[in-house]
Amino acid sequence: MSKYGDVAIGATRIAQTGVCPVEAWKTAVEKEFKANTASIQKGCPKNAFLGLAESGFVVGVPKGSYTKSVLNKQYALEAVRLLNEKPEMQNDIKKLWVQSCGSESKVHNSQMDVVVSMWSRGLLE
Repeated sequence: MSKYGDVAIGATRIAQTGVCPVEAWKTAVEKEFKANTASIQKGCPKNAFLGLAESGFVVGVPKGSYTKSVLNKQYALEAVRLLNEKPEMQNDIKKLWVQSCGSESKVHNSQMDVVVSMWSRGLLE
């Protein structure tokens, strides 16, 4: 699992205690990456997580308004739909990404790590 998968799991655990998902992500990503500003600020995995939370997909976290991202949220939601139909796709993140975004030329930027990590641990509804 990638470090962003670990961050998503940590952020979920924090958000499940009642902390806003935006703050939960910030806390978890800073813990994982310490002073690596670029990794802490990376938007794609963060917005995939926040998009899932915003839509009410994260177990124990209320729906809300957490991100302005449209595409990363869309990719994450589509990935969950695909995983629910074909659980074996968790073993092929590249294929999951291509089917989630609809393009073989777009580069995966840890969004699927977030989704697969959470999905495989039962943290997504």
